[in-house]
Amino acid sequence: MSTSDTIHQEVGLRPDRSVPRSRVNSGDPGVDRRGRSRKAPPFLSYGFRPFFLLGAIYAALAVPLWLWTYFGGQAPSGAFDPLAWHAHEMIFGYLGAVMAGFILTAVPNWTGRLPLSGGPLAALVGLWLAGRMAMFANPEPLSTAVLDLAFPVVLAAAVWREIVAGHNLGNAPVALLLSLFAAANLLDHAVGLAVGLQGYGIRLALAVAALLMALVGGRVIPSFTRNWMARTKRAPLPAPMDHLDRMAIGVTAIVLAGWVAAPDASSVATGLLAAGLLLLARLVRWRGHRTLAEPIVLVLHLGYLWLALALLLMGLSGLAPSSVPVSSAFHALTAGAVGTMTLAVMTRASRGHTGREIVADGVTLAIYMLVTFGALLRVLAPFTADMYAPMLMLSGTAWSGAFALFAVSYGPMLVTKRAA
Repeated sequence: MSTSDTIHQEVGLRPDRSVPRSRVNSGDPGVDRRGRSRKAPPFLSYGFRPFFLLGAIYAALAVPLWLWTYFGGQAPSGAFDPLAWHAHEMIFGYLGAVMAGFILTAVPNWTGRLPLSGGPLAALVGLWLAGRMAMFANPEPLSTAVLDLAFPVVLAAAVWREIVAGHNLGNAPVALLLSLFAAANLLDHAVGLAVGLQGYGIRLALAVAALLMALVGGRVIPSFTRNWMARTKRAPLPAPMDHLDRMAIGVTAIVLAGWVAAPDASSVATGLLAAGLLLLARLVRWRGHRTLAEPIVLVLHLGYLWLALALLLMGLSGLAPSSVPVSSAFHALTAGAVGTMTLAVMTRASRGHTGREIVADGVTLAIYMLVTFGALLRVLAPFTADMYAPMLMLSGTAWSGAFALFAVSYGPMLVTKRAA
C-alpha cells in the first residue's frame, strides 16, 4: 500500500472541499508542502508523534503498576484509590492521548489550516503529562482535578477553534464528543463530592469511545478494505453504506446513552444486544475474512469485532449477571475494542505519516497478536476460579507488552524526520 494512504486521505471524516487551501500551499517559506512548520522539530510536527508514543509508553507502564498494586505492592499516592486510578488512567490517560494524536492529525485535512505543532503542541503534551503526574502522586483532590482536566478541556477547545475557523461544521460532532469526554473526566473527579455520581464518568467516557469507534471505524474500515481488495484484485468488495449502517449507528448511540444513565435497566441490556448484533451484521458486510493476507487491514476488522462482542457481553451481563461477569464485558470494550482499535490506528498512521509502506512487518504482527492474546485472557479470566490470578498476570503482561513493543519499534520513526 502506498504511503499516501494515511489519516489525511482516508480518515473517513469530512474534509471541507470548499475551504481554500491557500495557507497550506501558499509557498510560505516557514511551511513545507505538507502544511507543517519547518521550525518545529519532527517530534512536534504533528499530534500523532508525541501522543502515540507517550500514550504507548504509559499503557506499557500503567498496567504492570496496577498489577503490582493489585497483588499487594505499593499503591499510587494520588487522590484516587488503586482501582479507580487504574480505570481513570487507562481511559483518560492512555485513551485520551491516542484520541488527541488521531484528531489533531486529522484536523488540518478537515479545515485546510495548519496542524497544531511546535510550542503549542508541546504545551498540550505538557498538560497531559501534568495530569498523569497529579493523578499518580498528588493526594489533594481539587488541585488534582484542575491539573487533570486542563488537558481534555484545552484539547476540545483547540479542536472547536479549528473547526469553526475552518468553516468545517460537518465535523462538529467529533468536537462535541471530545467535549463530552472532558465532561466525563469532570464527573469522575466529582465522585468524591457526590457518591451518587459513581460510575457515570467512566460510562460516559466509554460510551464516547465506543461511539467514535462505531462512527469512524465504520468509515475507514470499509474504505481501507476496499482499496486493498481493489489493488489486489479481490472481489466482491465491501458493501457500501446504506440503511443498515445508519440504523446500527443510531441504535448504538441511543443505547449507549441509556447505558450511561441506567446501566442496570433490562431494556438497556436488551438494547445493547440489539446494537451488538447490528454492528456484527455491519462488520460481516465489509468482508474482513478476505483480508487475512494483510494483517494491517485485518486488525481493523478485529477491533470492530471486539466492539460488537463487547456490546453483546454487556447486554448478556445485564440480563444474566451471574452467568456473564460484568468485568468480562467491561474489558471486552476496554482491553479488546479500545486496545486493538487504537493500536491498529497507531501502527497504520505512524507508518503512513512517516513515509513508510503501510504493511504489517513481523514486529507489527507481534503487536497485534500480543494485544489480542492479552485482551482474550482478560475477558476469560473472570469465568475462572483458581486460574484467575495467573490469567490476570499473563493477560496484563501480554497486553502491556504490545504497547511496549510499539514504543520500542515505532518510537524511532516517531521522533525522526519523515522517510524520503
